Amino acid sequence: MKYALNDKQSALLKQVAAAPKAYEAATAHSGVLWALQQRELVQRGRGPTGREVVVLTASGRFYLKHGKHPKEVEADKQRLKDDPAQAALAPTDGAELVARLRAGQGTVTVPNPGPKTRSCWRAAYYHALHHGHVPDGCKLRFNGRDKGDVVLKLLDEAALKAAEPPPVPAVEVPDDFPSKPHALVARTRKALGRSRSTVDTRDRPDVVPISVSRHLVERAIRIAHALITEAERRGYEVTTDSSLHRGEATHRLVIRIGAHAYPWEITERTAKVPHEPTPQELRNIEKNPWARKPPKYDHHPDGRLMIASPHQSPYGNPSYSQSDGTRWKLEDRLGHFLHDLEERAARAEEQRIAREREEQARQRNWYKTLRQARSAQINEHRSAVLANQVKQWRLAEDIRAFCTAARQSGAATDWTDWAETYAASVDPLATPLNMPPDPPAGQYDLREHFHGDLYAHPWPFDRNGRWTPANEDTDNGRA
Repeated sequence: MKYALNDKQSALLKQVAAAPKAYEAATAHSGVLWALQQRELVQRGRGPTGREVVVLTASGRFYLKHGKHPKEVEADKQRLKDDPAQAALAPTDGAELVARLRAGQGTVTVPNPGPKTRSCWRAAYYHALHHGHVPDGCKLRFNGRDKGDVVLKLLDEAALKAAEPPPVPAVEVPDDFPSKPHALVARTRKALGRSRSTVDTRDRPDVVPISVSRHLVERAIRIAHALITEAERRGYEVTTDSSLHRGEATHRLVIRIGAHAYPWEITERTAKVPHEPTPQELRNIEKNPWARKPPKYDHHPDGRLMIASPHQSPYGNPSYSQSDGTRWKLEDRLGHFLHDLEERAARAEEQRIAREREEQARQRNWYKTLRQARSAQINEHRSAVLANQVKQWRLAEDIRAFCTAARQSGAATDWTDWAETYAASVDPLATPLNMPPDPPAGQYDLREHFHGDLYAHPWPFDRNGRWTPANEDTDNGRA
């Protein structure tokens, strides 16, 4: 267990210690209190009033006094006590170290050793490096120079290089404005206007969306030219995507990779500085203390360019972006920007294919279930027809038997003649037996046999109840 405390845990421990009486648990954050209790720094119980209270333990008082948990101090003492014995077990030179690494499948771990033991392992590491004990084609790595576990690894250089991702190709940005710029860049340069402070071409059709200070315009245009040219060279489409948003036309410049479009724009990053209230803001506060106070910070352009998505993620950052940094310029990151878009497009395409396969599987299952429902409906219909025929046949036989008995008793009249005629009309065996026609196959007719959404997919039955050939491929002809 890690015994170190964060700021919230330390603050609560001090509050418990400073309380004149038992500290009430209801006023503490349950998660922070649980962390202190797990470390045995506080103890929970019931006060005289029956409320749950927290009191400091001996370990808690020790922690406040020394800044460490008593178990940590005891572990350090034991570690220092065992340090000479552990140091004697360390390798004496680089050759022995490499032999132990080979025996340990390339890795040796020493859990949090003492200073003497750590020094012995470090000395063996440097001896192996400087006296040629590291095998050819291998690398020796050492972690835990000053604290923590000592971990030594003997690694295969060829395997390391094979595991490294291939380098991202760089995109060349011209030093000067090109003599034959891309058509979008040429239109953008004409649409810059005469503003001396900032330039903003966002939400304009058929131009590169730029929002930067005036002195950064030429650089931003050269970057846009290089990015657009490289994207088209790779076979992607760079075009303006216009749409309606809340009744207003919006224009985005997108890089279209396959079926996926990614809007982007070039902007200038800002630096957050404390806000200095203006005299007018101070007067407004004096007149109306309840009025909204001025912001704490201002955001001023700082000369760093950024190319990013105009849309924000749920965390307030662009979905994808590259910008000037302390170790590189935006010109050096254009290849990474395109690489990020390509990876996004590949993932989106995989997800699209997966969704299509899931939809096709659902559709096949829907049609299969519908076929089963249709089969159940037909069987139910035929069984009902058969049951009715058997009923009619038995009725005809009973009528004929009745008429025969009436003649034998001498009670036959015109009524028996009519009865025999009626028996012949209702007897299903009087004519050849044929398969009854199937019932209708509409959504309403199958509602009792199909448990699901009857309108989820195109209906496969025609007016005559036949399965249409257009849906045979969807179900692969399987019932």
